[in-house]
Amino acid sequence: MTPEPTITTDTRGSRVIHSARIVDGDGSITDDGWVRFEDGRVAARGIGDDWAPADDVVDATAAAGPDALLTPGFIDIHGHGGAGAAYDDGVEAIRRGREMHRSHGTTRAVISLVTATIDDLAAQVATIADLAETDADILGSHLEGPFLDPGHQGAHEPSLLRHPQAADVSRLLEAGRGTVRQVTIAPELPGGLEAVRLVVAAGAAAAVGHTDADADVARQAFDAGATILTHAFNAMNGIHHRAPGPVLTAAADHRVVLEGIADNFHLSPPVIKLLFDVAPGRVALITDAMAAAGSADGHYDLGAVKVTVKDGMARTDGTGSIAGSTLTQDVALRRAVEAGVPVSDAVRALTTTPAQAVGHGEVLGALRPGMLADAVLLSAGYEVRRVWVGGAARR
Repeated sequence: MTPEPTITTDTRGSRVIHSARIVDGDGSITDDGWVRFEDGRVAARGIGDDWAPADDVVDATAAAGPDALLTPGFIDIHGHGGAGAAYDDGVEAIRRGREMHRSHGTTRAVISLVTATIDDLAAQVATIADLAETDADILGSHLEGPFLDPGHQGAHEPSLLRHPQAADVSRLLEAGRGTVRQVTIAPELPGGLEAVRLVVAAGAAAAVGHTDADADVARQAFDAGATILTHAFNAMNGIHHRAPGPVLTAAADHRVVLEGIADNFHLSPPVIKLLFDVAPGRVALITDAMAAAGSADGHYDLGAVKVTVKDGMARTDGTGSIAGSTLTQDVALRRAVEAGVPVSDAVRALTTTPAQAVGHGEVLGALRPGMLADAVLLSAGYEVRRVWVGGAARR
């Protein structure tokens, strides 16, 4: 039986983790490496045994076995819940879900919200804005709806979908007080491209998703400032040799990060590998996790939609559409590596790339001096053994 990982959030004093294979978010791999943390920040790095004494010393081999890996903390920019709790249900639900995901290496997360009324969403993003002031692991919110195409609604309640009117978009952004990090928009909708511009002007990332956009409309959205493709291949037009669609358009545009759900349900292993091949350095491995992540099969609510989870796959009761995932980011790492993705690329997709996608690349996503001391120690089989969370990730 795999032991429960140890999670350390005490940022005081000094700590050295040594004898690790350090796989950093920039794609580098350092054998027999060490990292020194001081007061919640990375203070120094090196190789071998030339590290200075510290208040706490962790031998990575003793803690996680031979060939133990040390990586930056994982960052999930798209997830809806876990441990039986849905993030739409408020502060305690968010904290419960985050506790579970943290034990799987996700040290920071953007809290994703499914489609609801504008009034409800405004209240929810305001609550998350408050929470981000007290809980350093909360990076802000992600509005996955309601500005989505009804033909690609996935697990979103179709009766609540709406065109992105400027007043509604502005109201939601203002309610978040600068903590809305991402808004998913179907850019072909009336007002879609203007909504992209409003989101970007507010300092958030606009994402193309749940969309009927063809390659031309997707290109217009990226030219308007959209920089993320929401869960690539899912809830959008696929690749056709005469209609390349939004995926290839995003892959060809070096301004765009492509989200991927590496659970072998949303994407088959060859497609996971394809995503990394066509967009090197621009894949963010997300969970899109719903409440059943880290919990049992059964019946759940995802916003206004009823969902049944069987054998780890979530589907809506009404249409049978895949309804989020039961994924954790350590499993996403394993699935990506099993699909043939180099471990350095997979780690980058869990750390540096998502951090940069939501504006936190200066302090998160790497183990270099000055960065926040977020780290994950894994066994050679990618099982999480220790998790460290540094200080606040304020911009």
